[in-house]
Amino acid sequence: MSAFPTVAMVLAAGLGTRMRPLTDDRPKALVEVGGKALIDHMLDRLAAAGVETAVVNVHAFADRLEAHLAARSARGARPRIVISDERPQALETGGGLKHALPLLGDAPVWVANIDSVWIEHGGSAIEAMARAWDPAAMDVCLMLASTTESLGFHDSGDVFLDDGVVRFKTAGETASLVYVGVHICKPGIVSDGPEGPFSLTPIWRVLAAGGRVHGVTPDGLWMHVGDPQAVIAAEARLA
Repeated sequence: MSAFPTVAMVLAAGLGTRMRPLTDDRPKALVEVGGKALIDHMLDRLAAAGVETAVVNVHAFADRLEAHLAARSARGARPRIVISDERPQALETGGGLKHALPLLGDAPVWVANIDSVWIEHGGSAIEAMARAWDPAAMDVCLMLASTTESLGFHDSGDVFLDDGVVRFKTAGETASLVYVGVHICKPGIVSDGPEGPFSLTPIWRVLAAGGRVHGVTPDGLWMHVGDPQAVIAAEARLA
C-alpha cells in the first residue's frame, strides 16, 4: 500500500459541443451546476482528499478558464494550479496526459474529468480509491459505479469487476459498471503513446488484459453532466 497521490491531472480542454448553448461563451469547465463551476466541484473534491497540485489542461476559451483559476487561487483555495497549455490543439485524454508529463512527475497521479459530479453516501469516494491503490498490483485504478447508481453514463455499462480486477466488456455484452471520470494511474503508461491526440481507453484495455487495471465502487450517486438537460437533472439531485 502506498501514500495517497498528491498530484492530479484535471482534464478541462474539451470543446463541450454537446453542452451548447451553455458553452457558446465559456469552456465546459466553467458551466455551473448548483451555483458552482464544474471544475470547482472537482478541484474541491481533490483538495478535500489531500491533493496539493492540480495540473489543468486548457484549450477552448483558455484565457477565461485561466482567469477563473487565478481568481480561485487568489482566494486561497487549494489545490495549487499549474496550467498545461493545449491552445494549439486539444489532445484528448491520453494526449493531454502525455503532454503534461513534464509537469506531473513520475509518481502516481489522479486523473479527473470535469463533467462528473456526485453525492456520496458515507465516506469520501476519492479516499476510498486512494486506500485501494497498490502500485505493485496495478497501473490504473478506476472509479466505477453501478449503472443503477449513475445518471447520464452508458446504460449498457463499461466493465466488470472480479475481486477488484477490471475486465472490459466485449461486443454485445452488457456490463454492470460504468467508469465515472476519476482514476489513479502511473503517468508513464502514456510515455509510448503517439504524438498528438489519443485516448486512454486503448491503453487501459491492453493493461487490463494483463490484470493491471483495478477498480473501486464507492457508495453514492454519480452524474455525468454532458448537456444542458443533464445540468438541470444534476441540480435537482444536488438540491
